Amino acid sequence: MKAGIVGLPNVGKSTLFNCLSSAKAQAANFPFCTIDAQMGQISVPDERLNRLAEIVHPGRIVPAVCDIVDIAGLVKGASKGEGLGNQFLGNIRECDAIIHVLRCFDNGNIVHVDGSVDPVRDKEIIDTELQLKDLETVESRMKRVEKQAQVGGDKKAKMEFDLLSRYKSALEQGKSARVVELENDDEVAMSKQMFLLTTKPVLYVCNVDDASAATGNAYVDAVREAIKDEDAELMIISAQTEADIAELDSYEEKQMFLEDMGLKQSGCDRLINAIYHLLNLQTFITAGPMEVKAWTFRKGWKAPQCAGVIHTDFEKGFIRAEVIKYEDYIKYGSEAAVREAGKMGVEGKEYVVQDGDIMHFRFNV
Repeated sequence: MKAGIVGLPNVGKSTLFNCLSSAKAQAANFPFCTIDAQMGQISVPDERLNRLAEIVHPGRIVPAVCDIVDIAGLVKGASKGEGLGNQFLGNIRECDAIIHVLRCFDNGNIVHVDGSVDPVRDKEIIDTELQLKDLETVESRMKRVEKQAQVGGDKKAKMEFDLLSRYKSALEQGKSARVVELENDDEVAMSKQMFLLTTKPVLYVCNVDDASAATGNAYVDAVREAIKDEDAELMIISAQTEADIAELDSYEEKQMFLEDMGLKQSGCDRLINAIYHLLNLQTFITAGPMEVKAWTFRKGWKAPQCAGVIHTDFEKGFIRAEVIKYEDYIKYGSEAAVREAGKMGVEGKEYVVQDGDIMHFRFNV
């Protein structure tokens, strides 16, 4: 799974990326500082792994990970190739979700590409560029399938043309394609094959000054009002504060810093969890003497699909899954004690795996 960080130049994208990832994108006070998309891999914070490790004493702990991409700043006209538009839009197309960073702070020393701070305007600029590119894509596909849909009697072509028409109508109204409701699984599959930019789930990240990190400010309120009818999420973060936290050496120092700011959890940890949620992802766990490991799966997957995350042979030869609920593992203190208490579930192919399930798969190939 891959999430792309987008926004206008100088809104704090690269600073945020540097905090999230061990990769170091160049951060500077001028547009197009980031020219190539840079990728980092982030660990998903999960205290459950540490609690289990205290019981199991494994050789290592392996958290779940998510790829994150720092995409260079978009500008007005990107859909027509302005700035480095075509390259940027191509980078977004490869991502599964969009993290849209908006500047919600005043600072006369940091240049704004449009001369003033207005996060709602900035949001609309990028929305418009993505929508225009999608409209171009939709109109091109409509030309290809129109004759088949109207003359050839091709049911699949007719369904695709109908979906494209609904997308076209929304985009022409200045709305993102994600507002169009998909009516069945076939339309869901078709939509995925269209690779539209504005069908991707979006998290708006309001980058604020230190003083607003805990409570937000008027800029944040304006953004919240602007997106109230969108199927999107919003969170507040101070990228500069996160950069300061990242420089601290010990966990205790970081916690003290957060408490002084009135925060319970770092913005980076909140953001990583928000990305995970945005992508509709959850975690199951394997625990043993070699390792305690988190495995990523999509919410709603059944046991064989999750077995396939570990190895394709596990899915092909799936027999059953032995499942321990995290709370039971912590309560009884060992796998053996859970078994003795009759709290280990034996589940078949129809079992829907839950977040935090501790799994052991039986298979035969």
